[in-house]
Amino acid sequence: MTRKGFGFFSIDEDHEDLLIPPEWTNHALSGDIVKVVSIGKYSDTSIGNIPAREAGKVIEIVSRARETFVGTLVEENGLTFLAPDYKKMYVPIVILDRDNTPLGYKVVVRLVSWDAGKEYPLGTIEQVIGKAGVHETEMRALALGQGFSSDFPPGVIADAKNLEKNGATMLATEATQSVKAGLRRDFREVTTFTIDPFDAKDFDDALSVRALVDGMIEVGVHIADVSFFVKSGSALDKEATARATSVYLVDRTIPMLPEILSNDLCSLKQGEDRLAVSAVFTLDCEANVKDVWFGETVIHSNTRFTYENAQEVLDMGIGTLHKELSLLSTLSKKIRARRTAKGAIEFDTAEVKVELDPVGTPIAIHLKERKATNLLIEDFMLLANEAVAKYLAQLTKNGGPHFYSLYRVHDAPNADRIENLANLLRVMGYNLKISGNGNVTGAELNTLLEAVKGKPEEYLVKMATLRSMSKAVYATHNIGHFGLAFDFYTHFTSPIRRYPDLVIHRLLKAHSGGDPITTQEMQTFDTLAIHASEREVAASDAERDSIKMKQVEFLADKIGQEFDAVISGVTEHGLYVEEKTTHADGMINIRNAGDDYFEYDEKHYRLIGRRTHKTYQLGNPIRVKLIAARIPEKELDFIPA
Repeated sequence: MTRKGFGFFSIDEDHEDLLIPPEWTNHALSGDIVKVVSIGKYSDTSIGNIPAREAGKVIEIVSRARETFVGTLVEENGLTFLAPDYKKMYVPIVILDRDNTPLGYKVVVRLVSWDAGKEYPLGTIEQVIGKAGVHETEMRALALGQGFSSDFPPGVIADAKNLEKNGATMLATEATQSVKAGLRRDFREVTTFTIDPFDAKDFDDALSVRALVDGMIEVGVHIADVSFFVKSGSALDKEATARATSVYLVDRTIPMLPEILSNDLCSLKQGEDRLAVSAVFTLDCEANVKDVWFGETVIHSNTRFTYENAQEVLDMGIGTLHKELSLLSTLSKKIRARRTAKGAIEFDTAEVKVELDPVGTPIAIHLKERKATNLLIEDFMLLANEAVAKYLAQLTKNGGPHFYSLYRVHDAPNADRIENLANLLRVMGYNLKISGNGNVTGAELNTLLEAVKGKPEEYLVKMATLRSMSKAVYATHNIGHFGLAFDFYTHFTSPIRRYPDLVIHRLLKAHSGGDPITTQEMQTFDTLAIHASEREVAASDAERDSIKMKQVEFLADKIGQEFDAVISGVTEHGLYVEEKTTHADGMINIRNAGDDYFEYDEKHYRLIGRRTHKTYQLGNPIRVKLIAARIPEKELDFIPA
């Protein structure tokens, strides 16, 4: 749905989406599953003089994508409405039972009904979040708006309390008995460490390394054994399935699992024995894999590094575990070089980091620096994920419901999108080589990304290229991973924060003689893949919105100030600009572009002044003045300075 109430209905890749005019949506909302009939051609000048196109009419809403909405209570003509935060909810909801909830408060409202012929839907208040505009309220509202809550249901709380009481004993008993029985390999005497961000609360991956007598090197990728504590079908498991992922907002984590697991029993803490599921590689000095073993282990992390202090050891050439870090660094570079040579795309996009004061006010915004130690960890995690995917694919190649696996797949980009990207880049002075049928190779994309390094438009080109890519998703049918240039890929390395990884651990255990996974369970994998993919997008949207809100809040007291920016988008309505320091997005309305009548040149991504011929071109640097900051809408308005 658009904000004006127009809908678009996808049929398949070969057909243009059907336009659903507002009068024929039958009260359907964005993301709903609907039945549609074709009604021929439709044209409406109110959506920008677009030519007549195939249209449809909704005849049935099969299922709603959303049953609840987060927003602010407002009053109009004696009625209380919810003004929804969700921008694609194009109408307010009439509240049936406001009771004593004050106006101006954020609430969660459940959609009750929307009768035919009625202008507005009806809803009831399900949860009061707090006063709009307050940091705590707004952060909770962002999460709840995407269906994530910090609160766990009673069954999960009971399971967590039981683990607080008995978990340490369970862990110690399993470590002793399983090693004795030969069910777990003992890595406690092998040098092992974690490398994580300085503010990480949970450590779900560790590396071990040792030289073997024949000149080979053994590298262990050890992942927290969450599946030992989270049994299939338990209250913990059901809630973890529903959440499918942890969510990382600017000021908090909403974990998939209770803290006793994520920050304690399953966290690979320095100086403590922990249970793990491991991929143990035998590598030669060129980092070629000569052998790999998968199984359950007991480990003991000797050191907890941050990316910064591990990098310091490598840069100084001396310090804790320098020999081991240096060896792994050398191997990781060789692994990465091979991956890049195969066509893996080296995006290396920096993330925005917002610093907050104790009450949640943003005090600084900068880009996170990606160090060589970040890449080192990434290289070995990718190596393990690929190896596990290959191993499970080999075991499951006989097919049938007993032989399912979960893959992380990434399709080659859509030819139309690549054509659009190539046109956009051409305007900016770059030539992206694409084949006659619109295909592009990872190697060509890498050549482009190398060409823009250090240029003012680097961030913009990277973002445009990223947006032209297909989305990576979970699936039971493997089509490979275009972005990483892998034939087989899965997620194995983060079971504390991603449910699919936990499933992969169970599959590995089942194939090595552990608890079998029932046919019934495996038949739910398709549904699980779709659900996990959807929840991942929702988490990503919540995370991005929390950053956007704080970027706008950070700039809100700087109205009238001037900034350097880059033109990141051009439309018939005006220019999108990205402020260079904070990477905050804003808009220059076409009416404010200057003292002229500006026309939109769609082919060349630019606005041109009819009288002055002044041109605003995509990718151009621009000096702008901030004229408005709307924190609730997460929007900024600029004018050219």
